[in-house]
Amino acid sequence: MTDCIQVMTTVEARQQAERIAETLLAARLAACVQVVGPVTSYFRWRGKNETATELLCLIKTRRDLYPRVEAAIRQLHPYEVPEILAVAVETGGADYLAWLAGEVAGGGEAP
Repeated sequence: MTDCIQVMTTVEARQQAERIAETLLAARLAACVQVVGPVTSYFRWRGKNETATELLCLIKTRRDLYPRVEAAIRQLHPYEVPEILAVAVETGGADYLAWLAGEVAGGGEAP
């Protein structure tokens, strides 16, 4: 297992996704944010089945930065209950993982 994680969140507009991405990158809380979509989300909300067109943000960061990443997303996010999920990166290309760790706050320099 690595110290890297991928955090996911969805938003309803490209401008919101771009603001989250730019904020996380500027604060060095993410090495990369990919915006995917639109995607169609099907979910239950307040007892009803709902559908929404959203954009998916895939945020590459380190596990120790998760609390700060979550706080930043919550501050910027328009939803009452935003999707914020983190998954561990088990393994990956050594050069990519070194780059990722080096690009976020306190990560040192990547090769």
